[in-house]
Amino acid sequence: MIEVKNLFKRYDGDYVLNDVSARFEPGKCNLIIGQSGSGKTVLLKSIAGLIEVDDGEIWYDDQKFSHMDSRSKQKIRREMGVLFQGAALFDSLTVEENVLFPLDMFTLQNRKDKLDRANFCLERVRVTGSNQLFPAELSGGMRKRVAIARAIALNPRYLLCDEPNSGLDPETAIVIDNLIKELTEEFQMTTIVNSHDMNSVLEIGDKVIFIYQGCKCWEGSRKEILQTDNETLNKFVFATNMAQQIKKIDS
Repeated sequence: MIEVKNLFKRYDGDYVLNDVSARFEPGKCNLIIGQSGSGKTVLLKSIAGLIEVDDGEIWYDDQKFSHMDSRSKQKIRREMGVLFQGAALFDSLTVEENVLFPLDMFTLQNRKDKLDRANFCLERVRVTGSNQLFPAELSGGMRKRVAIARAIALNPRYLLCDEPNSGLDPETAIVIDNLIKELTEEFQMTTIVNSHDMNSVLEIGDKVIFIYQGCKCWEGSRKEILQTDNETLNKFVFATNMAQQIKKIDS
């Protein structure tokens, strides 16, 4: 479980996060949605420890992550898998080397055990026979799968995903969504997905938090989002659905 309590973050005097509190449950896909500039990316990066908040608390289970020293935070980060927007694979490393990277950095396992774990993760995301290929030789969907394999290499308790469907066609996006949901349930991870994709919300949104102008404006399930009377959320859902329909037509 990850919980944030009364988070505040300001840039140039303006609130990017304004008193945001939320709880993200294990074994579920917890989605943060909102328009560009709403504060959802700042929230996710704050949870990951990439941004220091001005005030408030971030808890990983019973551990107050936001008030830890750097050494203690490093221990939590070893239990954290991160899927960056655009996959963020190392271009100069092969698929196998990319997945081995966190194992080489954070474990003292022997070479065989590391390779076994890397191959297990690649098989689990249904990427086989591509160990010696470089990211430039893969499709966008395959790069995202490899990035997921790298993110789960250390068998994390927490999985943080920033716009995992960015740049993907609708069909591939659904495949990535389903894969994230499968892994979340299988390994009972606390998964947080930062997204503006309503298809993702309706496919895998066990819990959804809507951020608007730095504030938590709405919270509920993917079923409840279609029945809400929250006017601001309804405008966002309508606008997003229209944009996605246009994208489908163009593709």
